Amino acid sequence: MKPMNPEGFLIIIFFFITFLMSSSSWSVSSSSSCIPTDSGPVVKTTPLVSFLESLQETAFKTFGHKDFDPKLYVDMSLKYNLNTTLEGFNKLARSNNGSVSVLDLNEFMERYLEGAGEDLVYAEPVDFVENPEGFLPKVENSEMRSWALEVHSLWKNLSRKVSERVLERPDLDTLLPLQKPVIIPGSRFREVYYWDSYWVIRGLLASKMYETAKGIVTNLISLIDEFGYVLNGARAYYTNRSQPPLLSSMIFDIYNRTGDVDFVKNSLPALLKEYEFWNSGIHKVSIQDAQGEIHNLSRYYAMWNTPRPESSSIDQETASKLSDICEKTQLYREVASTAESGWDFSTRWMRNASDLTTLSTTYIVPVDLNAFILKMELDIAFLANVVGDSSVAVRFTEASQAKQKAMNSILWNAEMGQWFDYWLTGNNDSKDAYTWEASNQNQKSFASNFIPLWINLFHSDGTMMEKVIQSFRTSGLLRPAGIATSLTNTGQQWDFPNGWAPLQHMIVEGLAMYGSDEANSLAKDIALRWIRTNYVAYKKTGAMHEKYDVQKCGEYGGGGEYKPQTGFGWSNGVVLAFLEQFGWSEDWKVGCE
Repeated sequence: MKPMNPEGFLIIIFFFITFLMSSSSWSVSSSSSCIPTDSGPVVKTTPLVSFLESLQETAFKTFGHKDFDPKLYVDMSLKYNLNTTLEGFNKLARSNNGSVSVLDLNEFMERYLEGAGEDLVYAEPVDFVENPEGFLPKVENSEMRSWALEVHSLWKNLSRKVSERVLERPDLDTLLPLQKPVIIPGSRFREVYYWDSYWVIRGLLASKMYETAKGIVTNLISLIDEFGYVLNGARAYYTNRSQPPLLSSMIFDIYNRTGDVDFVKNSLPALLKEYEFWNSGIHKVSIQDAQGEIHNLSRYYAMWNTPRPESSSIDQETASKLSDICEKTQLYREVASTAESGWDFSTRWMRNASDLTTLSTTYIVPVDLNAFILKMELDIAFLANVVGDSSVAVRFTEASQAKQKAMNSILWNAEMGQWFDYWLTGNNDSKDAYTWEASNQNQKSFASNFIPLWINLFHSDGTMMEKVIQSFRTSGLLRPAGIATSLTNTGQQWDFPNGWAPLQHMIVEGLAMYGSDEANSLAKDIALRWIRTNYVAYKKTGAMHEKYDVQKCGEYGGGGEYKPQTGFGWSNGVVLAFLEQFGWSEDWKVGCE
């Protein structure tokens, strides 16, 4: 027998140790003293991601907590194959706690690794025009138009394509080899993200950049073709979860601008596959209402129960408050599932608002997720009619009616005039229907309670809509600079006082689509508040921000597990969409009022 080469031996030792650690955790979880509550699926990680997690852990021990961004390390690329890199990594001299000298680690990374972000290169958008014909015709104010063109120009700054090196050697990088150019959110978010892309596309449509918008959808569809669902983001470490499902909305809006039937025809099979992902297995929840009728709704449920690779050091630090291995395993599932929701993190998902270890996202039937799935059903029915597939159109029309009924039976609260998240009680893995109890509705105010405004199907009930509008007015969520995410200030970024562009847009567009005088006036008022705060913050900082502090015009948001980011894809998109819809009269004040 031919003897094993040293490189092969090293990599086997590295992953054998990883396996022993994993097996040890499993055996403890399965012991009689520890009954695991988590039995959901877990997708396989890759040897490259496992190594980069080890690098991240070593860097955390070496550089310390201050200004440490764990994502940086799993976004690095290898210069050589994994065996060679591991050989160099294992030669590093380590102290008792696993740290190495700063000099040694920096020299190792310089020799063996490419910097984060070097796997994407600038791509000139094929359809970018400095001042597109027909751009924002309702914006009459010259100062606002000048700024809108600056925001429009940011699409060039955020446009990227996967480097040829990644396409040739995808095994050296966590970036997935997408074929079309992408628009990234910005800053530490160096890759394309799922639900961000909807509002990026809304902005691209306002900028008349239809080919770029179609390319984003083509990339997302390729993820469905490979994995069965759109990933949270286009990295190998995001394969364990999706994000709020808005692909059908992207396709619907692009078709309405372009009339491209072939684009719809090519997209429809992927939408049907994605729909199945969200309406079966771990995501599907059956609940029996007060009249004994069973309804099917959906929840977030990531396929992961260890620390997220891109935030491994942070997740381990959070879990260190727990001593029970089963509890840690369940917490990691909840953390990843919360990331799947896009709202990472918020008291919305926590049993105890002051304790992140009480995240319980898999036990919650969320209002917004089910509204998105209802919209998916309506979109698919519409798009199926576009391509002449009447049987699919009928099937999804019926599905949308059932979903609307389910939301009104389980989530709607007529007395409060809102839809509320529903908390599941009992066994998380129950195969039987849960029994509805009024006390399980979470009656706290969150912006997500009003996302069904965005769905046209609810607009036919005028009495309900008037209740919702009045409830929104008195909810406390509307603040001087926009809609707050929640009313609880915890330091989590999806809590008060932060406001986020997607939530502003869906609620405003929903109010405007309903179309009553009161709804139109309220929609316009919120949109103008949001535009002003974006404008003033931009003039002060020279950047568009990921989130904003809605307490005061012109202040960007904070909190969460990373520094505030700029760029910023969905903020740019929502500003342009609002300016396209509402315009800006010559005599309207541009700055804060």
